[in-house]
Amino acid sequence: MDNNTIAINLRRLRSTKEFSQESVAEKAGLSRAAYCNIENGKSAPRVSTLQAIARALGVRVQALVEPTRELTAVRFRSNKRLRSREQILVDAARWLADFNDIEEVLDDGVASKHSPLLSRMRLPLEPEKAAAKLREAFGIQPDDPIRDICGLLEAHGIKVGTMSIASHDFFGLSVASSDGGPAIIVNTWERISVERWIFTAAHELGHLILHLADYEIRETEESDDHENQANAFAAAFLMPAGAFQKEWDETYGLPLIDRVLKVKRIFRVSYRTVLHRLSADGVVKGNVWARFQMDYQRRNGRTLLRDDEPEALAKDAFQAGFPENLAAAEPEHLSRFDFPGDRLSRLVRRAIEEQKISLGRGAEILGRSLDEMRELSTSWVG
Repeated sequence: MDNNTIAINLRRLRSTKEFSQESVAEKAGLSRAAYCNIENGKSAPRVSTLQAIARALGVRVQALVEPTRELTAVRFRSNKRLRSREQILVDAARWLADFNDIEEVLDDGVASKHSPLLSRMRLPLEPEKAAAKLREAFGIQPDDPIRDICGLLEAHGIKVGTMSIASHDFFGLSVASSDGGPAIIVNTWERISVERWIFTAAHELGHLILHLADYEIRETEESDDHENQANAFAAAFLMPAGAFQKEWDETYGLPLIDRVLKVKRIFRVSYRTVLHRLSADGVVKGNVWARFQMDYQRRNGRTLLRDDEPEALAKDAFQAGFPENLAAAEPEHLSRFDFPGDRLSRLVRRAIEEQKISLGRGAEILGRSLDEMRELSTSWVG
């Protein structure tokens, strides 16, 4: 066993878990001095001592004795308070090495069987144009939603991995081809919505396409311009402008909330992504964010909080487009917002606005009370 490797691993793991040297020593049944000598590489621990320290840290002995591979061509920007950054990188390197090893063993590397799309895409394109070009290269029709982003990326040689890190400061990272990728890792912590997982995968894909020259492990500061470009790429990749407008127009007769929630589920994006598109493209006049929150509070008795994602996707939506579930479990994967009747509502709205029928007649057609119809009519936008 290499004392230096053990020392490096101990310092990293203890820091990640925010344990003091004294607390680890106590849990392992060691004096503080004895533990410090091991962590500083001054003494060689016995196997039984390593086992005790591993139990104290909640890891396997293997995590203490194995040398760690260092990634270099990585884009990993996060809040500097993220104490687990070093451990995330170690875990990412191990996952990527294992992935590449098994591909080599089986002679089944997807990247080697496809033309290098990412290298062809390294052009100084605008994010929206780059997204459209990549969708075309991936064989996605302009109006088609992306049902399985993990499957799509992996089918084209981009590895996708997940980690569950209890932090709002880390959503994902990506690794360049020169370092064993291209690969994307997404934080699938339960308090981050599935919609955010999907958006993160597309966001990191944007970095791989647009910012490959900036893949440097030592760089931790994020460029606002690059983040905005990756966000624009992700939004255009998941929800192209033409397809979005088409689906938005189809919901013409519905209240704002129902329109946003239905469109978001069609494209598997967050409600925030839909609101951003409505605001940025000027589809809705005025402050659509405030309007949505106000309407949501009126309907549900509260405003949306940071972690809220109304009518959120089920977790398996991240890795499967059409999971084969038992009928008893199926309701979990759909919402009433996936199936409102659009056409009749749209026709009623047009007739009322063109003064061809009264509000009362519209209420009769839609099976609503007059008060409900008045509330509906005040929610029509765009």
